[in-house]
Amino acid sequence: METKRPVQQSGQEIHFDPEEFIVSKTDLRGVITYANDVFMRVSGYSEGELIGQPHNIIRHPEMPGCVFKLAWDTLKSGREIFAYVVNMARNGGHYWVFAHLTPSFDAAGGCIGYHSNRRAPAADAIPKVRKLYALLRAEEARHVERVKGVAAGHALLTRMLAEQGVSYDEFVWSLSETTRMEAAL
Repeated sequence: METKRPVQQSGQEIHFDPEEFIVSKTDLRGVITYANDVFMRVSGYSEGELIGQPHNIIRHPEMPGCVFKLAWDTLKSGREIFAYVVNMARNGGHYWVFAHLTPSFDAAGGCIGYHSNRRAPAADAIPKVRKLYALLRAEEARHVERVKGVAAGHALLTRMLAEQGVSYDEFVWSLSETTRMEAAL
């Protein structure tokens, strides 16, 4: 279920306060069930426009599909994941976030959905993330079929991490001095 939006990229970058958190919850299919006021303000969508829509309503075309594959694979295995994500607002602007995605469990331990807290990213990490995402998108674009492109991008990311001898989590946390200091606190 993908929502088409007649939004053109404006090139305008939207910022939000480093003390704020964008929060959303989804069901198991990624359909939004909750959006906080910060999410609505930054994305430019009302609660009525977000609830019931797939979370990819804010997907920016510069996000490589393989990053979402990694996120979904991690969440479906019952683990949390951190990722840098660029989103597209209703007005065509974009905003970067440092996302913490987690599965939500019921009292019996069954996964019932997903929860995401997103904060303003460390500015020093974004140029590094842009460079990586450009490489991943280029790899994905080499393939006519989207699924094969995402798989190729995922394979490239996996190879790059293996060559550096780090996990995805270690890589993400290594991108910024700010995030390294926050993790130590």
